[in-house]
Amino acid sequence: MLLTSVGPFGRNVLSSSLEAVRLVVAEPPPGADLDTVELPCVFGDAITALRRAIVGTEPDLVVATGQGGSRPDITVERVAINLDDAIGADNAGNQRTDTPIVPDGPTAYFTTLPIKRCVAAIQEAGIPATISHTAGTFLCNHIAYGLAHLIATEFPRLRGGFVHIPFTPAQAAEREKRPSMASATAAEALRVLITAALEDLRDDRLPVEAGAGNGSKSWLSRKIRK
Repeated sequence: MLLTSVGPFGRNVLSSSLEAVRLVVAEPPPGADLDTVELPCVFGDAITALRRAIVGTEPDLVVATGQGGSRPDITVERVAINLDDAIGADNAGNQRTDTPIVPDGPTAYFTTLPIKRCVAAIQEAGIPATISHTAGTFLCNHIAYGLAHLIATEFPRLRGGFVHIPFTPAQAAEREKRPSMASATAAEALRVLITAALEDLRDDRLPVEAGAGNGSKSWLSRKIRK
């Protein structure tokens, strides 16, 4: 399988995604034949590097990760949309506004990860996790959509999806009232997710709890029943 991260971007010295993935590489989950790649925080280049890594490693599963600075838990993305609409620039100075990621591509893709099983497994391990229904419109969504498009158009037997990692405590300490998660905890969540996804890629038809409707925060998932 292939596990990806995104390096530091903007004023960030660290990347919570990269820090967690480094720990997973140092101690991979049992039975996982793990390859990794750090994707550049640059529109277009990130998808090109992802495709190159898929061709080079021929994985059956791709778990892409990125930093979610406003998120208090591990969030597994359900959907990626065909839109780049960034407030700031990427690491190459590019800023995209109302730009499709793939011209004439589908409006959106659903993940092919068994997201409910993965989130339930992370929760059972004692780590906060939810399903997210928006990956934003910056590089994380760009990568999530790019991965889904590659699966749909070039690698139909591949399964994959995107996971947001909260700030590290060191990152949160530099900002006011930001949630955080220790990199060791985030890494363990990724190990659990990878194990669950490799064991069975068929998603459970589990119900979501009532009460988390359209008025909830954009990143917040409905909680998974166990």
